[in-house]
Amino acid sequence: MTTLPLDPTANANPAALRGFLGECAAAAAKTGRPRLVSISVRVAALDPLAVLESIFEPGQPHFYAERPDLESALAGAEVAAEFTAHGPGRFAAVQGWVDEILAGALAVGEVNAPFGGPHFFAAFTFLDEVEPGEPFPAAQVFVPCWQVARAGDATIAVANLLVAPGVDLDAMAERVWRAHAKFRGFEFGSGGRVTSPGMGRPPGEVTRPTVEPQSAEHYRAAVAQALDRIAAGEFGKIVLARAIDVSAGAPLHPLELLNGLRQRFPSCYAFSLANGRGQSFIGASPERLVRVSQGLLETEALAGSIRRGAGASEDAGLAHALAHSDKEQREHRLVLEAMAGRLAALGLTPEFPPVPGLRRLANVQHLHTPVRAALGEKVRLLDAVAALHPTPAVGGWPVPAAVARIRELEGFPRGLYAGPLGWLNARGGGEFFVGLRSALVAGPSARLYAGAGIVAGSAPDTEFAETELKFHAMLDALLG
Repeated sequence: MTTLPLDPTANANPAALRGFLGECAAAAAKTGRPRLVSISVRVAALDPLAVLESIFEPGQPHFYAERPDLESALAGAEVAAEFTAHGPGRFAAVQGWVDEILAGALAVGEVNAPFGGPHFFAAFTFLDEVEPGEPFPAAQVFVPCWQVARAGDATIAVANLLVAPGVDLDAMAERVWRAHAKFRGFEFGSGGRVTSPGMGRPPGEVTRPTVEPQSAEHYRAAVAQALDRIAAGEFGKIVLARAIDVSAGAPLHPLELLNGLRQRFPSCYAFSLANGRGQSFIGASPERLVRVSQGLLETEALAGSIRRGAGASEDAGLAHALAHSDKEQREHRLVLEAMAGRLAALGLTPEFPPVPGLRRLANVQHLHTPVRAALGEKVRLLDAVAALHPTPAVGGWPVPAAVARIRELEGFPRGLYAGPLGWLNARGGGEFFVGLRSALVAGPSARLYAGAGIVAGSAPDTEFAETELKFHAMLDALLG
């Protein structure tokens, strides 16, 4: 990517913008290929979710990810450029497309600020291939037209444009200028954050009962079958999920649901990915898959679960039981060792504490071990994503044997559930999380997902209860 020494806020007017885009179009004409143009500016403090909601269109794709406890949020809407792939080489194919776009990209403004410059939003389904009729492809990546992000007190707005020879520059310049004016026209509430009149409205009364693609009895039977296969030596662990379908009396607004999730689970990744055809995949995931920043790779093992207690004493007792459970510790060690081995196979040297800690969420607590490694020059973010996915925490172990049985035992396609979602920037950094504690929302209906890890010593009733506990995250958001 070429960064031009221009200040887009100096002499900012429609004519100057039109002139700049004209120069970019001339550069594109020389090569005969479109060029991505990215304009980054610092703006007054904004809430990216409120901004995204204000420009939300069901017919337009969007991506949103936020970690409230880290004061980090990133939103993108509409498509400047996009790409899809499938099969075992899908991660490499996405990386190749990103490289191709960046090779001819032009950027101006606050490119080196946190979340400055063009960002690539990507999502990968759990499996390399999808079944007919699924709402999301096996791999997709897009550069948004409009990007807003907050990192601490800094807010960056980015416009990304695909400038091709012969493009209507007047229309493009007018569109960007209108967006610039809209940012200046937001109304601010207390605390300096942008407000949106739709935020906080109840999403509509959820109609019961829920409908399961597979019955509760089916799930218990699937766990029993998995235990038989574990005893026979087919695999050591398999993760089995459930799905439940719920409906509401009115269309569910994915971003309003997301507002509830980020408030209830501030230490999780609140996320939303819309396909532009009326379907959104949303959730509050507790699990980072991998983060890369300034040459450092960070990931984590998150496996082994127990509920939260009603009071401090009960909560502490449950945490003690989790930390001293042979079954939960074995499950956690299996995940940690597998992830460390995969990073070592990339030529990295993973480092992690010898004893897992606790990760406490609103309704569940997990065994948690952070993992770090210096990133070699030849290893890139998507290399690590491809190596780590699926972790034993969402697939099983050994991976090929366990994953081969998941669809058969679960009885429904996972789609994006337990797949990697996240973003890449132009500097080689980025972050991916795992699509857990999630739901596929379409109009007044939603399909919710939750899973549990099955190992020797698991009991069907206990694993069913764990999925019930995990469903509460999304059900509480739907119920308002």
